Amino acid sequence: MLRGQKALVTGANSGIGLATAVALGRAGADVVVNYVFGQEAAEDVVRQIRGFGVRAFACEADVSDERQVVGMFARMLEEFGTIDILVANAGLQRDAPVTEMTVEQWHKVIDVNLTGQFLCAREATKEFLRRGVVPEVSRSAGKIVCMSSVHQIIPWSGHLNYAASKGGVLMLMQTLAQELGPHGIRVNAVAPGAIRTPINRSAWETPEAEAELLRLIPYRRVGDPDDIAAAVTVLVSDLMDYVVGTTLFVDGGMTLFPGFATGG
Repeated sequence: MLRGQKALVTGANSGIGLATAVALGRAGADVVVNYVFGQEAAEDVVRQIRGFGVRAFACEADVSDERQVVGMFARMLEEFGTIDILVANAGLQRDAPVTEMTVEQWHKVIDVNLTGQFLCAREATKEFLRRGVVPEVSRSAGKIVCMSSVHQIIPWSGHLNYAASKGGVLMLMQTLAQELGPHGIRVNAVAPGAIRTPINRSAWETPEAEAELLRLIPYRRVGDPDDIAAAVTVLVSDLMDYVVGTTLFVDGGMTLFPGFATGG
């Protein structure tokens, strides 16, 4: 499906990023596994991907640091020659009520979750524009997937910085799609709901917590990272070539606001 394409996945040594990097490799892409902490885990992901007969390497870089992002892309172009797919996945939470949230907590989340996606999209776009469409590789000049969240539309008390960052990702994605579509570059987003990842372990780790969480999910199961990885893999393939500027919600129906199922 993605044979011959070159992909970069940020935050790819755990959770959704890990599953996505492996899925892209399984589909035939060469993959850069970005991480900021956890080199050993990143190298494990690289070994998994190489097992599919494709190339992969791990690259340490903080996506909120412009110099490090530029360096990461320079290394990718040196190793792989180009980039076809960017999955801007790296993200984090620093939760607090608004009256207790520090400006450091605010900036850290915005810098990684939003500015990091901007910096990576900017660098990928430079290469997409330079190279253009290579028909034997893909129908588009490049694909960007912005990892968003159901909280780009659902407010989340106690998580002001996170929700604001994901609301920003929505406009970042749509504006990039509008600007870059005429150049044959497809920009879309995937918005996970409740997924079993380290970032939200407390929400699903115990039977009691999971039961409470399932009240918010009409489909009555918590998602797995592979659910998101599958969506990303199809979205960046030529099967979805006419999909531009869209958010694909992978959430078991969470955005149906199940609290209103019985009339509110």
